[in-house]
Amino acid sequence: MMVGLHKSDFKNPVVRWIDERLPIPSLLQKEYAQFPTPKNFNYFWNFGALAMVCLVVMIVTGIFLAMHYTPHTAHAFDSVERIMRDVNYGWLIRYIHMNGASMFFIVVYIHIFRGLYYGSYKAPRELLWILGVVILLLMMATAFMGYVLPWGQMSFWGATVITNLFSAIPVVGDDIVVWLWGGFSVDNPTLNRFFSLHYLLPFLIVGVVFLHVVALHITGSNNPLGIEPKGPQDTIPFHPYYTIKDSFGLVVFLIVFAFFVFFAPNYLGHPDNYIEANPLVTPAHIVPEWYFLPFYAILRAVPDKLGGVVLMFGSIFVLFVLPWLDTSPVRSMKFRPLARPFFWVFVLSCLLLGYCGAMPPEGIWVVLSRVGTAYYFLYFLVILPVLGKLERPLPLPVSISERVLGGGPVPAAAAAKPMEKA
Repeated sequence: MMVGLHKSDFKNPVVRWIDERLPIPSLLQKEYAQFPTPKNFNYFWNFGALAMVCLVVMIVTGIFLAMHYTPHTAHAFDSVERIMRDVNYGWLIRYIHMNGASMFFIVVYIHIFRGLYYGSYKAPRELLWILGVVILLLMMATAFMGYVLPWGQMSFWGATVITNLFSAIPVVGDDIVVWLWGGFSVDNPTLNRFFSLHYLLPFLIVGVVFLHVVALHITGSNNPLGIEPKGPQDTIPFHPYYTIKDSFGLVVFLIVFAFFVFFAPNYLGHPDNYIEANPLVTPAHIVPEWYFLPFYAILRAVPDKLGGVVLMFGSIFVLFVLPWLDTSPVRSMKFRPLARPFFWVFVLSCLLLGYCGAMPPEGIWVVLSRVGTAYYFLYFLVILPVLGKLERPLPLPVSISERVLGGGPVPAAAAAKPMEKA
């Protein structure tokens, strides 16, 4: 064999020839097919793979939409109408992209809440969690700029309201807003730079997702019990066990996705965005897309503009320090009977904030927004740190196999092969 070529075990001669010179097939087999994975994953572990599917769908459909979109205030709205009416299957591509954004956020939010419930942010997975929060921030920035592109009423006024938030920053706030706009109002320069960034940021997300997956494969996956595998008896190969499970989850997800695309394509959108942007007519009630509503409610819960902006951004940045706020030695809420009800109240408070964000900022909705906001920060800054010191968790299982198999023997060929050094 020539110097520099490694021996490949693949039977297919073409794959073997490639693998000897560029060992990507061996890498994929080692890090995916043979990767040792805890044998007790439930269906909530499907949502990481579903998020990657959504990212691919959004990038592919976005590239096709960009081929026909015109980033100019005089033509943007009409170019979207042309995509819908004149471009072959343009309506389908746009509806997939529109609803794909909502599906993406649904999947990612479930992924996050799963991580919160099972303690996936705890050591040694702190960096894995932080990279996930970075992905969430990039998704939010990308989605916000994408919502501006159709240049409807809600696009224009949403961009105006959200970018104006930076004016609350003392001294430099107004200069930042002018810099974001590229002028003295939301206009053509704003639309151009938002289009450029909306196109480019998803590729940055791909890079962070790659780091997220690398970090996952270094530390290994968490599991519903929150205990580390003790050996091969606690794991199974990712393929075929979890590829089949992920495939089933993908089929169910695509059925739900297809329902929205074909039967309710505008259900998750706002009707005012089918009206061309008019700077002289302000909509009666300006609201962002549904996936921003909890943070929008936090923003409006405080009468002071700067205070609202600080709390809104703080509600996301608190996630960065969560691994050090939770002082409990136990990961999974399954073994934390005192913390579990507080978690479900937290979930309800997030849903309440989302509903309040869609309502006018008056009366009972402001009061409920303040209650939800208070509990949101109390959960992270007070409840989790205090409960970790006071709570007496339930006894943990000795191993994953003990809980899954009741202490019985490991079935033949069930244990994953241990990872080998390259």
